[in-house]
Amino acid sequence: MTSHKTAQTMKPATAAKKLGVYLQATPAEFQEGAVSRTELNALQTDPPAWLVELRRTGPHPRPVIAAKLGISIAGLARGGVTDALTTEQVDALKDEMPEWLKKERATQAEVRKEAARIKERNAERAARSN
Repeated sequence: MTSHKTAQTMKPATAAKKLGVYLQATPAEFQEGAVSRTELNALQTDPPAWLVELRRTGPHPRPVIAAKLGISIAGLARGGVTDALTTEQVDALKDEMPEWLKKERATQAEVRKEAARIKERNAERAARSN
């Protein structure tokens, strides 16, 4: 008896998320079909022109926008940004630096500082227990 391996596939939304692109901005053939693990790996290692362009100019999904702005996704929502933005729009927000963005960046910096403090504390405890 031989085992027959089937290709592992994912929905286009999952593949777009893994590629860091906004699904609605991808070509129709990408949106309509399942993406195999092999196809995803090929897209990551040798991206086609449409993928390179999408990553460069957008529109970008919220996680990418939040990372570009240095804030959390929740902070993005608190700032009223709910739609995908292009790189140009993200750069404009950085240039404008509205009050909400300053506040969210400060909040994110505090969160990172606290996470580092906790990590250091846990490492010290682990060192003492050994």
